[in-house]
Amino acid sequence: MKPVLQVALDLENLKRAVQIGKEAVKGGADWVEAGTPLIKSEGMNAVRELRRVFPKHVIVADMKTVDVGRFEVEMAAKSGADVVCVLGVSDDDTIKESVKAGRQYGAKIMVDLFGIDDKVKRAKEVELIGVDYICIHTSIDEQMRGKIVFDSLKKVSKSVNLPIAVAGGINSENVLSALSSGADIIIVGGAITKEENVTSAARRIKKAIKEKKIVKSKIKKHTEKDLYNVFSEVSTPNISDAMHRKGAMTGIRPLKKGYKMVGKALTVKTMDGDWAKPVEAIEKAKKGDVIVIDANSGKIAVWGELASWSCKMKKISGVVIDGAVRDVDDIIKMDFPVFSRNIASNAGEPKGYGEIGVEIVCGGQKVKDGDWVIGDDSGVVVVQKENAVEIGNRALDVMEKENRIREEIKRGSVLSVVMELEKWEKI
Repeated sequence: MKPVLQVALDLENLKRAVQIGKEAVKGGADWVEAGTPLIKSEGMNAVRELRRVFPKHVIVADMKTVDVGRFEVEMAAKSGADVVCVLGVSDDDTIKESVKAGRQYGAKIMVDLFGIDDKVKRAKEVELIGVDYICIHTSIDEQMRGKIVFDSLKKVSKSVNLPIAVAGGINSENVLSALSSGADIIIVGGAITKEENVTSAARRIKKAIKEKKIVKSKIKKHTEKDLYNVFSEVSTPNISDAMHRKGAMTGIRPLKKGYKMVGKALTVKTMDGDWAKPVEAIEKAKKGDVIVIDANSGKIAVWGELASWSCKMKKISGVVIDGAVRDVDDIIKMDFPVFSRNIASNAGEPKGYGEIGVEIVCGGQKVKDGDWVIGDDSGVVVVQKENAVEIGNRALDVMEKENRIREEIKRGSVLSVVMELEKWEKI
C-alpha cells in the first residue's frame, strides 16, 4: 500500500487534540488517531468528535484492547472508528471476537505487538486469525532510554502479507529507515503534536516520505553521547519535572544571573572552613566536570577567587558548595559558574579533613561521582548517572510539550484554559 502518515493524538484534552489534529491534517496527515490517553480521558466522545471533524479521513481508535474484544470494537466502530487497535498479548479468542465485530460493524483490526517477545511468531498467528494490520510499537518508556530500532519491523514485514504500521519515536530523520524496514503506515505522535507549528512538522515528515530523503527534525530521542547537549538545552525546572518534581537542591543559589552549568560531578566532603580538599579536587577534576562540595552548610568560606581561576583554566564547568564562598565580586567578573548556600569574607584553614570522590549530600540531595549536575538561574538539580539518558529525554519531552502550550497561550488563551485545570482538579 502507499505509505500512510498517521498522527497519534495522545493528549488528555479533546479540544486541544482536535486543534492539533486540524493542523496536522493541513500538513498532510492521512489518518487521525484517537490515542489511548485521549480515549481514557474523553471516552468514545473523542472518536465521535474526530469522526465529525474529519469526515473524509481514516479514524483510528487506539483502544489497546486486551479483553472483551467484541464489545470494545463495537463501541469504537459505532462511534466512527475505521480502524481499532487490539494488543497482541490478548488471548486468541479476544482477537477472533475483535475480527468478527470489525467485520460486522465495518472496522478493520490492527494488532499491536507491543510487549511480545517473539513478534514474528505472533504476527503469523494473528494473520491467520484474520486481522487487517500489524503494528510494531516502541513504547514511550523504551524511547526515553534511547531505544528506537527497526530490527523487529524488518523481520515481521518479511514474515507476513499484511500492511505493517510502525510507532514510537518516528520523525523526519528516521522515517526513511522505517520505510526501508517494511513499514506501510507511519504513526507519529510527539514529533508532530509537540511542535509549535504542527502543520510544518507534519509537512516535514510527509516531505521525507515523498521525496525519500532525510529532513532534519527538531524533536528526537537521544543517547548517552548526546547528554551534555541535552542538559544544556533544557532548564532545571524541566529536569525536575521529568523526575516527578525531585532532584532539586534546596538553598543553593547562583552568585549571579545568567549561569548555565552542565557537567558530571566530582564530589568533595569537607568541614566548615576547611578548604584543602576542595582545592585538591581541582587537580583531579577533568574538563567539563562540576566540583560539588559538602561543607556542612558552613558559614566560613571554603572557596574563592584563586580556586575559581584554577578551574577556569582547566575548563571545569562549575562549582556547587553547600557552604560558603568568598571573593564574589572577582568570581563574577571572571564569569565562572559558582553556586553556593552562603557568602562570607573569612576563610578557614586548609586542615585536610574530608574525602574526594565519595557520596555526599549537597543541598539536601545525594550526589555520587559521575552524576550529572545542572545549574541555572532557577537553581541546581542532580541526575543520577544510571538514569541520565532517560531523564534527559524526559526533560526534553517536558520542554517540547511546554513549547506547544506556550504557542497556544500566545494565540490568545491562558494556561488554566489550555490545560482545563478545573476539570482535572482532584475531587
